[in-house]
Amino acid sequence: MEALNSYLAGDTAEGKAILRDLVNATIGFEGLAAEIHKPSKSLHRMLAPRGNPSTENFFDIINALQKKTRVKLRVTARTA
Repeated sequence: MEALNSYLAGDTAEGKAILRDLVNATIGFEGLAAEIHKPSKSLHRMLAPRGNPSTENFFDIINALQKKTRVKLRVTARTA
């Protein structure tokens, strides 16, 4: 998922923008709110350009999107 790659590369603004788009295109903010038990407005703020989701919230969002899209992310390490 490109959002996760952006986050890991340090480009959090781009990662949040991609996550926002993905949420809107799949589960929607209301569906995401129900899935992870967070208010929709809080999720909008977290993924806003100046938002700052906690690590727990970030991965809750990623997990909900994985369920909705049926895409399983796997991280592997490589030497530079």
